[in-house]
Amino acid sequence: MADVLTPAQRRKNMQNIKSKDTKIEIILRKALWNKGIRYRKNYDKVPGRPDIVITKYKIAIFCDSEFFHGKDWESQKKRLMKGDNGEFWINKISKNRERDTEINKKLFVDGWKVIRFWGTEIKKNTDECVRVIEEAIFDAKVELDNQE
Repeated sequence: MADVLTPAQRRKNMQNIKSKDTKIEIILRKALWNKGIRYRKNYDKVPGRPDIVITKYKIAIFCDSEFFHGKDWESQKKRLMKGDNGEFWINKISKNRERDTEINKKLFVDGWKVIRFWGTEIKKNTDECVRVIEEAIFDAKVELDNQE
């Protein structure tokens, strides 16, 4: 399967992929802000530099794109194998998935609640994503009250 873009066009497209302040992050952050939920973004004092962090309740939120984090990985892997550079992408996305798992484990051990959303979840069901975060905040508040 040949690429429909020239190498220069493909390079430009790939260079424009952002690692922070992506569209899905901004959608979720605006929804949280409108609900009165305050957060830190791309917080580097926590393993994995989560996209959104609610430090008071130790909640780390990641907004994962479907391609780079391997949603429906088995079927995506089969499609990638048919491509010209399939081996490169399978290797890259596999490493991303392994890193995501390691980060989840580190955060969990450090007492953090990790929430991961796919980009399409955020775009299509923003209110549901916010509800999941609100429930995590509620649970954290209850846990804090029980410790006192």
